[in-house]
Amino acid sequence: MSSKRQDAGSSGDAPSKRANAANEEAVTGKLRFAVVCSSNQNRSMEAHRVFKKHGLKVESYGTGSRVKLPGPSIDQPNVYEFNSTTYDEMYKDLEAKDSELYNSNGILDLLDRNRNIKPFPEKFQLATDKRFDIVLTCESRIFDETLRDLEDRETVDQTPVHVINLDIKDNHDSATVGAIHLLKLAKQLEAAEDLDDVIDDVIETFQSETGEELMHAVAFY
Repeated sequence: MSSKRQDAGSSGDAPSKRANAANEEAVTGKLRFAVVCSSNQNRSMEAHRVFKKHGLKVESYGTGSRVKLPGPSIDQPNVYEFNSTTYDEMYKDLEAKDSELYNSNGILDLLDRNRNIKPFPEKFQLATDKRFDIVLTCESRIFDETLRDLEDRETVDQTPVHVINLDIKDNHDSATVGAIHLLKLAKQLEAAEDLDDVIDDVIETFQSETGEELMHAVAFY
């Protein structure tokens, strides 16, 4: 895959049923969005929730080697596997380990939100059968990893995919604000009649209105 890069200056199966219900919300958007962070837990999932609420076509992913959540100390994270360990299983595991700790630091609330959106964290590098119009990343390192993966894929028909990065700190408050900014950008992109012709103008307008700096590259399926 080739690319062109530029800087733009509880119990049972209830959670999976709720996630399925969330996926049945009315979708009115025309563009296919992916939002990518490291572990598909905080930043990408908050954006996923907000995008779905506003009727956009969206999926979310992580690019890390494994899913990591804070543990009892900075050098003792809780580590899980992508595409297999469910958010519900993580919730129950951490609730059993130390419910007081993981309630107080917000991790159980985060996992409860996530299990109402989809079953488990997904790794972007494994989604080789998926195509998107826009891939939104939440950190420059994630932008590089995502673009590298797209470039390493076999080129099929030269359909463009725009990869755009907005740096968002990996904490609850920043994820909330970041999701609002990403939604603003997504709506501006949705409104474009010819995305490839106007995307540079959209990015420039977004940066001017928000004061945020974006990175942009184009890869090809």
